[in-house]
Amino acid sequence: MTIEWRYTVEQDLGVLSVSGYLGPDAVRRFAGAVGWVVGRGTGPVIVDLTELRGWSAEGQLAITEAARRLAEAGRSLELTAIPADGSLVPDGDCPPIPVHADLAGALTSHSTRHGEQLEGRHEWRTTGWPSNGDDAGE
Repeated sequence: MTIEWRYTVEQDLGVLSVSGYLGPDAVRRFAGAVGWVVGRGTGPVIVDLTELRGWSAEGQLAITEAARRLAEAGRSLELTAIPADGSLVPDGDCPPIPVHADLAGALTSHSTRHGEQLEGRHEWRTTGWPSNGDDAGE
């Protein structure tokens, strides 16, 4: 099993929503999504894991590598709704990774209301991500 992803940018805030299982087979696809994020936005990135079914040790390492990659680009990474089957324990040289209970809380911490349509919204997604017109994180 692999992952699907959607990246939404609203003003200076990016939301990378991930679904599926972030295991060894999905790490490369996740790294590709992070490359997409680095090239198409500025400011903090919230990785929304609400639809993630779980992650492996390799998946957790991919998250910490994403935090490093974004930090090198002058951006930060935050997480929402980490899987219940594990907690993220980055090593000592990893940038801080704030964790929020849900996407609404993460958006509130950035003074953005969940589901609010903001000027300048852009969205990219994998072909497997549902295209039913939903808002970021819903």
